[in-house]
Amino acid sequence: MVTSNGYCQKKKIDKFQKIFKTDKGSSVYLPLGKISFADSVVSNKIGYPRPYKKFTDSQQALNEPDYKKYEDAQFLSLGCGGYLTVVFTNNGFMNLKGDDLFIFEVGPSKETATIEVSKDGVNWLYAGKIVGGKSSIDLSDENIDTETVFYYVRVTDLKSLCNSKSAGADIDAIAAINCVIKLTINADVLFDSAKYEVKESAEKTLKDLSTQITQIDQATLLIEGFTDNDGEEEMNLGLSKNRCNSVLEKLEELLKDKGKYDFEINAYGETKPRVPNDTEENKQLNRRVEITVLPPKSYFEGMK
Repeated sequence: MVTSNGYCQKKKIDKFQKIFKTDKGSSVYLPLGKISFADSVVSNKIGYPRPYKKFTDSQQALNEPDYKKYEDAQFLSLGCGGYLTVVFTNNGFMNLKGDDLFIFEVGPSKETATIEVSKDGVNWLYAGKIVGGKSSIDLSDENIDTETVFYYVRVTDLKSLCNSKSAGADIDAIAAINCVIKLTINADVLFDSAKYEVKESAEKTLKDLSTQITQIDQATLLIEGFTDNDGEEEMNLGLSKNRCNSVLEKLEELLKDKGKYDFEINAYGETKPRVPNDTEENKQLNRRVEITVLPPKSYFEGMK
């Protein structure tokens, strides 16, 4: 931009931008910011009647919304009855308080489409519809569980408008409002057997994790500890709690002055195995620490 004294000045870019405009002038707040958008197209089938060719680039439905005007074709038209499947590669989303997804459906008309979600791209759950001016999805409306992290979204046009040059729903972006990052670290990477002090060799693992977290300036970090069933149940519960605290202390140190982060821990001991504790390989899978990066508490506390 140009200042009043004639000097050119670059516009400041906010890497933690969290408010995004829709084409109708309203705004969407994304607690974890720019990482909250779908990253890659899994599949796209253009329906019939088909839109004009310039409206059929599926890559236009990824990343941040960039719709300016209809003729620029900075969006994907699904065609009548067509569908689009996208995946979030660096993060996922969950059924948390409030709306969980937002579909940036753009253009002069608001077509109707169904929304489905999946954790693996194979098994799908119906999550609701976008219709008229409604572009948000609350997974609670369809009684979807609150523990699963989903990574896939499928949008299917419902043939409500099939006679325009951009026939079918017009998708500019797909955002996870309740965006999360979930990482599972094998406990053997972090700790010696039956110990809870973080190994020196694990420092790099946690440092890499902290670098990923600093993409976000404000979040809640949930640290959960799990063991196999070797030993007494009470001892395993105590071990998992101590391991959670050790990881918490390391992350607090690594993230100091990097942003505003709240920490929570849950210790489960042997009570939540991923697989049966019937082989050494399975026991290794059950010995783990899971770290989930969630929207900050202040976001949920601010909801009416």
